[in-house]
Amino acid sequence: MKALLKSIARPVLFISIGGLIALGAAHSLGWTGKTIIIKDTDERPAQVRWTANNPVPAASTDFVEAAERTVAAVVHVKTTTERIQNYYNPLNDLFFGRPSSPKRHEVEGSGSGVILTEDGYIVTNNHVIKDAKKIVVTTSNNDEYEATLMGTDPTTDIALLKIDGSDLTSVQVGNSDDVRLGEWVLAVGNPFNLTSTVTAGIISAKGRDINIIDEQSAIESFLQTDAAVNPGNSGGALVNTAGELIGINTAISSRSGSFEGYSFAVPANLMLKVVNDLKEYGRVQRAFIGINYNEVTAGLSEELSLEVNKGVYVANVIAGGAADDAGISKGDVVINVNGKPINSGADLTEALGQHRPGEKLSVVVNRSGKNKAFEVVLKNKLGTTEMLTKEEELLRSYGAKVNDLSSVDKRRLGLRNGIRVTEVLGGRFENAGIPRDFIIVKLNNVYLENVESFERLVQQFNSGDGVLIQGYEPNGRANYYAFEW
Repeated sequence: MKALLKSIARPVLFISIGGLIALGAAHSLGWTGKTIIIKDTDERPAQVRWTANNPVPAASTDFVEAAERTVAAVVHVKTTTERIQNYYNPLNDLFFGRPSSPKRHEVEGSGSGVILTEDGYIVTNNHVIKDAKKIVVTTSNNDEYEATLMGTDPTTDIALLKIDGSDLTSVQVGNSDDVRLGEWVLAVGNPFNLTSTVTAGIISAKGRDINIIDEQSAIESFLQTDAAVNPGNSGGALVNTAGELIGINTAISSRSGSFEGYSFAVPANLMLKVVNDLKEYGRVQRAFIGINYNEVTAGLSEELSLEVNKGVYVANVIAGGAADDAGISKGDVVINVNGKPINSGADLTEALGQHRPGEKLSVVVNRSGKNKAFEVVLKNKLGTTEMLTKEEELLRSYGAKVNDLSSVDKRRLGLRNGIRVTEVLGGRFENAGIPRDFIIVKLNNVYLENVESFERLVQQFNSGDGVLIQGYEPNGRANYYAFEW
């Protein structure tokens, strides 16, 4: 027993002596025996903590339900396009004195589409069905339909199809403005003709402008994702984990032509506006704010002594436009539209693209360091708040009705292309002296294949641009007219 007490007492003695030595050292360093609580102040940087101390529940990555819900609403779009290829045969020139005749052949293409309504309205990309003579849609259960093209909008690369179906499985459309960076998404489509393919990724960026749409007034404010998208996915669905459509897959950034990590989708909110316009009016009703702008960068902010380094700088206000009427001035910086932050030109064009002429927007600008709110009533390209059909816009913009050139006139005049002025009702054509039945062959040195190509070129004109029209008078004499737009 004594031996046991000795063995316990010796370590206790050493520990007590060590404690006394430590206590004496602490007193010598100024410890008073009180507990001191150190509070964080604004001057002290926040401490970094292990996330294990504050666990955040992970978002669900179960894509099964979303995939199954979407696949049935995504269709395979097959197109047949006629191409003309000129074959040069020197024997024709040598023996017959005439050029070789063009050869026509059919080219097949494919893409994807998304069923929006149970009665068969389908959205796809304009570039998927462009110039197609025939469009065939195949659903996920292998039913085939020949589709009717209801309308297109090249400025957003959106097209609307209609098939004669009923009780079709349609997609539920979500609010693309609510999409967040890092959010899980699925891309559903038919890459390389591999039908009903699903890939997963996240939202990598929003408001991407990649300069892929070669149209004046193009709206590019893509959702960027790393979900694998390849040729054939165009027009397919980008959905969130709830199975809601948040975008239409449109483009990839690639050197090889196949997926290399970046793909882009038209936001669902913009798509819906375009589709509703095409259904109701047959064309998109574009709304304009009436400014010329530059994106605010750090360099521009410093150069112009701006108080903000994000937004859209108003470089010019168009007289009589929507911004001018509202009181927005040159030098203002647009920073918010209807509660949506505007950090870039893409943000602004997307916000405007979701609205029609005549609608009111709340626009916040930064003017000399102070934020000011304005109510802006948007206008169409002609400076009014009306909803115009293509025909009405033609009459208002240059005062004429035009039709495609008939095959009889083409043979008589030896022409391949051209359009006929069927009626002059005032405006620019009358002022320039262009008569009825004048045949327009070229507009600003570009051959006109049809009325659509004429309208596409005319829509690119701005006030003050020079216009050169070349063609043939009703008597067959070649002539031209030049005037300022």
